[in-house]
Order: sequence, then structure tokens, then C-alpha cells
Amino acid sequence: MTIRPRSVRRGIGFTGLALAGALTLAACGSDDNSSGNDSKAPKSTAAGAEAPKGDCATGKIAGAGSSAQKNALDEWTKAYQAKCSGSSIDYASSGSGAGRQSFFDKQVTFAGSDSALKPEEAAKAAAACAPGQAINLPMVTGPIAVSYNVSGVKDLVLDAKTIAGIFSDKIKKWDAPEIKALNPNAQLPSTAIQTVHRSEASGTTENFTKYLKAAAGADWTFDAAQDWKATGGQGAKGNEGVASIVKQTQGGIGYMEQSFAENSGLSIAQINTGASAPVKLTAEAAGKAVEAAKIAGTGNDLKLSIDYATKAEGAYPIILVTYEIVCEKGTPADKLPLLKSFLNYTSSAEGQKVLSGIGYAPLPTTIADKVRTAVAGLS
Repeated sequence: MTIRPRSVRRGIGFTGLALAGALTLAACGSDDNSSGNDSKAPKSTAAGAEAPKGDCATGKIAGAGSSAQKNALDEWTKAYQAKCSGSSIDYASSGSGAGRQSFFDKQVTFAGSDSALKPEEAAKAAAACAPGQAINLPMVTGPIAVSYNVSGVKDLVLDAKTIAGIFSDKIKKWDAPEIKALNPNAQLPSTAIQTVHRSEASGTTENFTKYLKAAAGADWTFDAAQDWKATGGQGAKGNEGVASIVKQTQGGIGYMEQSFAENSGLSIAQINTGASAPVKLTAEAAGKAVEAAKIAGTGNDLKLSIDYATKAEGAYPIILVTYEIVCEKGTPADKLPLLKSFLNYTSSAEGQKVLSGIGYAPLPTTIADKVRTAVAGLS
């Protein structure tokens, strides 16, 4: 099933609309729907984003980080605050690296990150959570779209080696033999390829380059990292920045979280993984890749290990899972109840079902259950 997100605006010029549909929560507030969304807020799903079922909490918490999950955080925040009066949740889409640093500096209650904490960050995270430790909680599955702007070209098929050649500036024209071989019936122009990558430290970049490293092998000679290492191309800030430049550039191609591609009206390449047929980016296809992921963390640390080189039938391999990085112990007492209540909602069935309508894929039930157990143990 192809994801068909609502007309949303996450920093790229779409007008926010009022939250629609019934928001059900007997214990919290009235039954009025949320209204007055700003221009960066997503429109609700046709069925409406359901508010949390259970206890609300009051107070104020702040998060910062991943721009890939901003669409989801905006939606969840609207739904939660509409039903839970006295709650205030603020999320700054600053990029994963900046979000983690804000967490280390104790400027935010949680960090959104497109990659789990690295071993070298453990000491900083522990200091922020003293006397406890920080843990990684998977929350959003964000498929990464390889989006392009080439007039007259639809249903483009690319594979890892060709994507690696494009983004390492080795394949320079859209009618290059490597692209023609994968698209024998397409009318490919001789237009110059204009690549766009993230300009700041980004978990989207890290996951995209992890895919290239794993699936393209020797054809991708750069490290998988949050900072873009390849030469050439144009940098842009945030998923919204990459989408905006690709949309404005004939011959442009970039990588971005799926909802930003779809909200910008960009075409999305199918990926030839070596399976029997190229894989289109859908919620189901991304979900198949996440279902195969293994938990690499211990205890309530739910860091995942993803097979980016999967050839499983129907599995879309270019994905990221965004984490909420929180203190397992050590969250300030005045913020802990709201943090737990909000994260319990976002990982609930009600919260997760919103995602497939706005360009994401819900967490597999087995992982979501573990997240709620971990949230319940926060102190």
C-alpha cells in the first residue's frame, strides 16, 4: 500500500490545517478538537490523530534533534496538548547531532536522534543523567527517499552501486549507461545530475551512508558518518532544505525522509536490491526491514541493528529509526511525569497508527511493547 500523507507543511511552505477527527480521552480535558495550527504543523489524518488514552500529565518538557521525525512530533504534540490541558511540549528540529549536544548540556529533556548514542558519547550522556544512564528508545521508522527532479522521468529504478556513483560524482549525466541499464524503457535526458546532501551533522546522512557502505561495497569509498564525506554536490540544512533545493533544481537528486519528498511533490526512486523486483517505498516495505532488525542494546536500552544490505522480497532497505534519548534515571522530578506520559502515548497503538498517514512506518508491535516497558521504568 502506497503511503499517501496528508497535505502537511514541515518547514517547506505548506499551510497547517486544524486537527480533524475525534480525539478521545475521557480522563483529560474536553472533547474539542485542536485548532490554530501554525504553518509548520502537519494536517491530521483523515480519521484524526487520537489523543492518549490514560492519565495526562502537566508541566513543560523540551526536546531537540532529528528533523526527520519533526513531522511525527508535531502531530503527536498537537494531539496530546489538545487533550491534556496544562501540558507543554516543545520540539526544535535542530538536527540529530545538535539535539544530542543539547541533551548533554541539559538544555532539553529528551533528544531526537536518527542514530543511537555512540560509545564515545556514553560519558557525556551519563553526566547529563547522573546518577543514571541514558538509553535509546526507538520511536519513529522514517524511510529515506532518494528523490529526484527530472522532467519526463517517472518510476526511476536505481541500485546501491548507481546511487553511490551518483553521489560520489562519478556518474554525471542522467542518460549515463549505468542509469540506462536499470531503466531501459525510460527517456533519459542528458541533463547534468545535481546532487544535494545535508550540510550539518545528520542522522539521515549517517543512515543513508550506512546503506551505501553496506549495499554498494567498494563502489562507496567514504565512511558512514553523520557528516557528509563525499566530494561534490550542494549542501542544505535539514530534510526540508534538501527537498526544497531538489524541487527547485532540474536534474536534482537528494536523500531525505519520505514525508518531505512527498510533501514537496518529488518523485521517489525504486530500489533494486537484488530481489525479484525493484522495491517501491511504502510503509509495508519499510516495516519489513525494521522487523528484521535486532536489538543491540542491553536492558531498557533498545538500540537496533539494521541490515541495510537486505535482499528480502519487498523490503525497502534505506531506512532510519529515530530514537528518543532519555535518562533512564535522572530526569528532573518536575519533568518526569510529563515525559513518561507523552512517550507512553507516542509509542502506543494510538500514537503509532498516525505515522503511516504522514510518510512514516509504525514500529513493529514487539518493539513498541518494549519501548512502553522502558518508559514505565523511567525514574
